[in-house]
Formats: sequence, structure tokens, C-alpha cells
Amino acid sequence: MKITRVCEIQNSMKELSGKIIRVCGWVKTSRESKTIGFVEINDGSSFENLQCVLMAEEVENFKKISNASVGSSICVTGELVLTPESKQPFELKVIEAQIMGGTGDDYPLQKKRHSLEFLRTITHLRPRTNTFNAVFRVRSETAIAIHKFFYERGFIYVHTPIITGSDCEGAGAMFHVTTLDMKNTPVTENGDVDFKEDFFGREANLTVSGQLEAEGFALAFGKVYTFGPTFRAENSNTPRHAAEFWMIEPEMAFCDINDNMDIAEDLIKYIINHLEDKCPSEISFFNKFYDKELLTKFENIKNSEFVRIDYTEAIEILENNNDNFVFKAFWGCDLQTEHERYLTEIVFGKPVFVINYPKEIKSFYMRLNNDGKTVSAMDMLVPGIGELIGGSQREERYEVLVKRIDELGLNSEDYEWYVDLRRHGSVVHSGFGLGFERLIMYVTGISNIRDVLPYPRTAGGF
Repeated sequence: MKITRVCEIQNSMKELSGKIIRVCGWVKTSRESKTIGFVEINDGSSFENLQCVLMAEEVENFKKISNASVGSSICVTGELVLTPESKQPFELKVIEAQIMGGTGDDYPLQKKRHSLEFLRTITHLRPRTNTFNAVFRVRSETAIAIHKFFYERGFIYVHTPIITGSDCEGAGAMFHVTTLDMKNTPVTENGDVDFKEDFFGREANLTVSGQLEAEGFALAFGKVYTFGPTFRAENSNTPRHAAEFWMIEPEMAFCDINDNMDIAEDLIKYIINHLEDKCPSEISFFNKFYDKELLTKFENIKNSEFVRIDYTEAIEILENNNDNFVFKAFWGCDLQTEHERYLTEIVFGKPVFVINYPKEIKSFYMRLNNDGKTVSAMDMLVPGIGELIGGSQREERYEVLVKRIDELGLNSEDYEWYVDLRRHGSVVHSGFGLGFERLIMYVTGISNIRDVLPYPRTAGGF
């Protein structure tokens, strides 16, 4: 018999009512009361469980099934019965059932609340819990929403390299990729590692961003985006940092910083609307157990016109309230999370774009403003988290870009191809980066990045 998934039952319950169907999944709870038993199973297709009802006189292995251990895999066949008067809209009246795989006495997931810290020690099993079932379902739907948003607006999806020779941020915190024998590394006459003997014949790293390569495609296709894994070798053991994470990075030709902010604002609102439509049970769960202001926050985003404020004006506001901060604000400082949250939560009460940052604290590729002191950068700040998106209008002028690379002491050879784009049909263009995991933290209320990554990679180990 064909296996029916719980999501199919939810979508076609009236058509399936009274019919004999087969459902396979994992036991969430089981209990017996002499002549009647109840087993709830989840097959992964829905956040909601399916309640299966067993009658002792009708099911041959009644005792075994009614006392099935949590986590056991099971297949049940029965009649779908609509129950509009109950909490669940339907249940399965079991005719026959079979346990496919039981669990050992040491199965760690029982019918109780487990701490997120404990669940991080069993990452291979935690998707079976309510929290992580909801997290990774929301993660999947968020990815779908992102692809839909860009597809509907005519963007081309580009797969940028994972292995690269250039550091997009100029930060130097990169993972090296090599085939050299670390116990017998070839060296040059000067005693440096001889990368000419390596696989690529030069030094190579895992990418920190696909932006630079995406810009090359934007200057051919007009509008592109990349959505893939990125890596940072920063030894930051905080709830907001991971060594491996995913980034969404659109790049748009003939687009200035104002257009850039419009697209970023539209993207966040689109994602919120998509999640409310596709994941109402999951969002309700997070609102109940992790962030009781989550739904209010969603409404605030959907109904707000995001504030746009110059960095200099933002600093003036912060300096006048420096008594509230551990890190004092001053012109030229990089905004701390406490500054960002103060602006968006206390001062404005809604999302805020801060634009035109000092060039000293931003990357070489950001367009230098006419004042010679600031660059056309923009950060989107949101209540509850601070910075969610960072982007800029890119420097399209050949001479200015070359000068910025020299000023920052970057290896110009690594960026020859990137600079060359400014010599052949250069145009005003912009883009931004959105950390996928930080976005998932924001839309779920989960406070630790380790809990929105399927298998987190962080400083100190896996």
C-alpha cells in the first residue's frame, strides 16, 4: 500500500476521510488504557503529529504497539477519521501496525523538555525534538522564500567558488586549503612555505564571501545573487559566531545605495510574510516558548517603513546617551550591538538603516563618498538582534579602487581581475550580505547560532 504523509492528510483530509491509508513515522508518545491505546507519530512532513487510536479487540499486537518506545519507527494502517470537536482535526483508527525499528534503553530523547545545551551533544538526534523540528522546517522555508524572492524579480542564481585566492573582507581570518604534507612542508630560500608545490600552485583559502565573484556576474546579467556556505577562522566563541555559515549576497548593476536599501527591506518583509503563510504552527511554537514578542515583531516589520539615518547623526544620538553603554560611542567607532539595539529598539522602535560610515572601518570595495571621509555603506539594524544586513554601493571607479587597495596594504595581484572589471563597461552597482543563520535566529527567537545550524562548526571543535 502507498504510504501517505501527514502533510498530505492535512491538505486533503476531507477527501481521505473514511479511507484506509498507511502512515510511517517515529513514535512521539504512547499510552495504554486496558482496551484502548494512543500512539502519536511524526513522519517529518509536518510539525504536527498524527494521533493513532488502537482498540484491543481489533489490533493483534495491541500491547506491543500501545507501549512502543519513544523514537521507535513504526508503520500503521487504518481508517482516517475526522475529529473536528477535538484538538486535532483528524486521527487514524488503526487496523494493523508494525514496529520497524525499536530504540535502546539509552535512547536520550524522552517525553520531557531537554536543554538546548544537552541537545547540542546529540546533534544527530535533536531534529526529532519539537524545537529542532520547527527550527529546520523554518530554515528550509526561509531558503525557499529567498530563492522565490529573487526569481520573481529576475535575478540569476550564481554559484560562486568555495575555494578562493582573495580575502573579500581584507580581514585575514581565513581557513587555508592545501595538499602539502604538514610534516614535511616545502619551503623557499627565504624559509617561507613554497605554495608553488601546492595543488593550485599558490596559496588558497575557503571563501569568506561570494561577493567579489558575484559582482563580475552582475556586470553581465544585471541582477544576480549567490546563496552558499562561507567560512571565518575567527576564534570567537560567542552565541553569534560560527566557523561555517551561509550567506545570501545579491549584486545589482545600475543600482545605487538607495535602491540597495529598497531591495533589502523588501526581502525581509517578503520572508516574514512567507513564513507566516507556510509555517504558522512553527512560528506559534516559537512565540510561545522562545520569544513571546515574535509575532509582534513580525507585525512591526511588515507595517513599518524602515528608518534611514546617516552614521554621523546616529553617533550624535548615541553620544548624547553614552551613559547607557559599556562601549562609549564616538565618531569613527564601529557600532557595537548595544549601540545598534539602542537605535532600533529605544530611539526608533523599528528597523533602521545606518548609512555613510567612516572609510577606515569599512572594506576596500565600498564606494568613497565625495567628502573623502566616508563610504556609501549601509547596515540594516533590527530590534532584538542589531545588525542583520550589511551592504554598500560598490566602488565603480578604477583609479579610486586601486588607490583604496594600496592604502589598505592589500596584495594587488589577488584583486587584478576584480579591478579589471572597472576598465570594461563599469557601472554604478550595489549589493549586500545577509547572514542566513542570523536571519533564522531572528525569525525563531533562538538566541544561539549553534541551534539554527544542522551540524554547527565553531571554534574549539565540531
